[in-house]
Amino acid sequence: MWKRFLAGWKGYLHTDGYQGYHILPDVTVVGCWAHVRRKFDEALKILPAEQRAGSSAERGLGYCNRLFELERELSGLPPEEIRTKRLEHSLPIAEEFFAWAKTFDNQPKCALKTAANYLVGQWPYLKNLFLDGRLELSNNRAERSIKPFVIGRKNWLFSNTQKGARASSVIYSIIETAKENGLKPFAYLKLLFETMPNCTTGQIGELLPWSPAVQEKCKVGGI
Repeated sequence: MWKRFLAGWKGYLHTDGYQGYHILPDVTVVGCWAHVRRKFDEALKILPAEQRAGSSAERGLGYCNRLFELERELSGLPPEEIRTKRLEHSLPIAEEFFAWAKTFDNQPKCALKTAANYLVGQWPYLKNLFLDGRLELSNNRAERSIKPFVIGRKNWLFSNTQKGARASSVIYSIIETAKENGLKPFAYLKLLFETMPNCTTGQIGELLPWSPAVQEKCKVGGI
């Protein structure tokens, strides 16, 4: 289903380590540094408290934390400036981190080696972050957006038909996209239901969440 959904699309795809996305043509997969951080954090937490300070797991987590700290300092800057500063400050840390992680190739299997192997294996996609200042260090925003659906699914268990599942995914996509663009979901859905029946194909663009007209009518804090 995801292959059909992305068919013909070109651009950056920010995702976790799922390998299926890597075979898509004309798509640049961007890895998630939060997944890297999570694995080193897990490796640190399983150590006895007295062994954590100065451990390799703590060092790996430290690399991740430095990258996220730098990213917070770049918040709000124009994309080109973000890219320039990342290349100057963040990329050297990421490359040092990668070189360090490769030293665990011959180590016995453990949580730390699993974390290091994940970084090394995902490196071709993780380093794509530095191609464009519009890209983010992690895909946590996307994961937070799908969390309501995942939680809800535990309550209603499943859709009865494929059409029902598709309808559910469409509605959730619209709602979460509206929220990401600062809109009130109810106001946006109301606008769509009232307007779309009389729209021509050429007018659809005026109803997208980032359209100035939609922003004016449906934005959070608006009338």
